[in-house]
This record gives sequence, C-alpha cells and structure tokens, in this order.
Amino acid sequence: GLLLILGGGAMLAETLLGWKLGDYFWGAAALLGGLIFLAEYLGKGRSAWWTLIPGVTLLGLAGAMLSGALLPQYDDWLGGVIFLGAIALAFLLVYLADRAQWWAIIPFGVLVTLAVVSVFDEAPLRMGRIDTGSIFFIGLGLTFLLVAILPTKLGKMTWAYIPGGILLVMGLFLLAARTDLLVIVGPAALIVVGIALVVRAFWK
Repeated sequence: GLLLILGGGAMLAETLLGWKLGDYFWGAAALLGGLIFLAEYLGKGRSAWWTLIPGVTLLGLAGAMLSGALLPQYDDWLGGVIFLGAIALAFLLVYLADRAQWWAIIPFGVLVTLAVVSVFDEAPLRMGRIDTGSIFFIGLGLTFLLVAILPTKLGKMTWAYIPGGILLVMGLFLLAARTDLLVIVGPAALIVVGIALVVRAFWK
C-alpha cells in the first residue's frame, strides 16, 4: 500500500510539476523487490533456485530504469542490454547453483544473443551494418555448443552438437554473404573440406 501511494505521488509530481521522479521510484522499487527474492534464495539455498530468476530480473529492470533516467542519451539501447543481460545472468546462476538445471543454459544463450543483437542494431561499422540475423544464428549455435560442452548431472549432452553446428554454419554463411566475404569464405570452405577428406582417406 505504501509503495502504491508513493508511486502514485511520484507519477503526479512528474505530470503536474515536471519532476522526473517516476523512473527513480519504480527503479528503487524493482531494486527492493529483487533484493527480497535474492534474500529468499540466500536463506533457503539451492532448493529455492527459482527465486534467482525474478530476483536478478528485477535488479536488471531497476538498472534499466535508472540508466534511462541518469543517461537518457544512451536510452535507445543501454536499457535493453542491461535488462536482457540481467535475465541471461539469472539463468546462468540457476545452472551454476544446480547442474541438474542444464536447460537454463539455453535461455541464457538466447538472451545474451538478443542483447548483442540489440547493440549491433545501433552500431554502424565501416562495412555497413552487420546483419543481425547472422549474429542471431551464430549466438544460437554457440548456445547449443555450450549445452554440449558444459557438465551436467545427466552427463554430456552430445545431441546438442548437431543443432549447434548447423546453426553456427548457417550464421557464418549469412554473415559472409552480407559482408561480401562469401567469395572468399565459399572457396576456402571447399578447400578445407577437401583437405579433411584427403587426410581421412590416407589416415585409414
């Protein structure tokens, strides 16, 4: 109730007086909520692993809101990166807290990829804007390779090499095609595959 009263007062002050208090208030409220969830995890331990997700996510929301209020010139991309990065960190912490929760690696990788894509959307380079579709495929491929490599209580997830490899190759070819590197990457890939086949034949 007190939070609603203070929040309503902050919104009225912003509307009627022009005081920019809303982002600060709700950012502080999200920060408090995140700390409450993290305190629950610290009190109960590994059995309360789920509290890491809302706890760290609320901290990320607080960071996004406060960064928008303090650094409005970077608000186009900074808030999104902070928020997505915080959610990704939450899933990473879930995996680190309990290796049985290996599934958390996938949303961690996807959200990190989305955070990177949101930055590249705003970052023009000498060769022009990098194709974010290729970055997305590369990120997903690396995510599945992490699933295959990182230890879990169920053993190695070797099945993840297949989607990981396919997505990674697709992303690299898309990136090469959009940056005029395909004329080099394509022949180079053929040479590498040919060398691998020759070596394999002689090795047998």
